[in-house]
Amino acid sequence: MTLNKTAALLALSTTLLSPIAASAHFLLHYTENSLIERPGDVPVGLIFWHPMANGHAMDMGTPEEFYMIHNGEKTDLMDRVAPATFKGAENEAAAFTASVPVKRSGDYVVVTVPTPYYEESEDIYIQQITKSVLNRNTLPTDWDKPVGLATEILPLNKPYNVIVGSTFSGQVLANGEPVPGAEIEIEYMASEPDLEQFSTTDPTVGEMPGGAIVAIADENGVFSFGIPKAGYWGFAALGSGPATAHNGKELSQDAVIWIDATDLK
Repeated sequence: MTLNKTAALLALSTTLLSPIAASAHFLLHYTENSLIERPGDVPVGLIFWHPMANGHAMDMGTPEEFYMIHNGEKTDLMDRVAPATFKGAENEAAAFTASVPVKRSGDYVVVTVPTPYYEESEDIYIQQITKSVLNRNTLPTDWDKPVGLATEILPLNKPYNVIVGSTFSGQVLANGEPVPGAEIEIEYMASEPDLEQFSTTDPTVGEMPGGAIVAIADENGVFSFGIPKAGYWGFAALGSGPATAHNGKELSQDAVIWIDATDLK
């Protein structure tokens, strides 16, 4: 095998441990289930947090957009977004509750475009444009289509039935074009929030000792990651978006997607 082919395979499938801090910022789209059995309003928690560490929660501003796409049709859901206080293990922070009206069969691609968050310790802004996918009656309709965001991760596996022990692959896009060499932070939702109390729960795993879990996309913006445990996994392509400044400071415009992994039964 040639050196170039070896490098390409490593970029596509190898998960690396970065020396940066293990605790990663992630905007959560949390629902108790991704597969919806009955029609109705599905509660969603919008929380800016460190979910694998059960760590510090950050104050969110009112989202710029919150909407869903079902059968190719976009529906604005900002009237369903309400401010709330999330009670984390270390602190309380401004967050939001919302709901998604799931009625007909098919996919519901849920999107949050947040207000940029100022990270004082780094003197930069962070904007994590986040997607997740709900499904009713296992009819696939929208999960494999780009939304058309400034930056997004297009899943290459159905994101609501990834099997533990298999791999999840995604393609990082900016304005619809691949982002070669994108850096993707990966985090497990070790503390799934209690939506009724709007608070943290006890974590089911600890942080990785080697630091943040990181994958590097190949020349087509494609990355893969082996799924070792059931639950929600988040993928954040750092700085993949076209916007690089906000309020006169550096902006990291990130693409985030959450997937739901299950054990083979």
